Amino acid sequence: MPFREKSAWLALIAILLSFGPYFAIVASGGIPMEGLPNMRMMGLYTVVCAVQVSILAIGHVCLRQASPVDARTPPDERDRALMYRCRTRAYYVLITGTVLVGCFMPFYTTGWRIVNATIFMISLAEVVYYGSLVASYRKQAA
Repeated sequence: MPFREKSAWLALIAILLSFGPYFAIVASGGIPMEGLPNMRMMGLYTVVCAVQVSILAIGHVCLRQASPVDARTPPDERDRALMYRCRTRAYYVLITGTVLVGCFMPFYTTGWRIVNATIFMISLAEVVYYGSLVASYRKQAA
């Protein structure tokens, strides 16, 4: 498995492990939706971001130590083409989210619902990007 595929797996897992519980807590109403600023919600989001950064930092250090030569190799034309195609898919998700959150939601909701919808759409776009990248690498390997 190439370094870039391992890196994409790592990023996908980090997003799912960090933001999955965040959205489960938000959807279940584990933290009440108070007005802005809601310091408990900000604290939860801070912890989630710290968890994601920690997973990525530790994971990338381990991946680089496991294959230092592969980690330093610049992306070739195949890698760039895969990243371009996957970024295009994620862009459509992000634009759809931007339209929903920025154009429609302000007319019927406010505060943390808009903030969480924005975070969700950004996270979903990243999941689409890294998921597509992993699937593309797996498809090429088969």
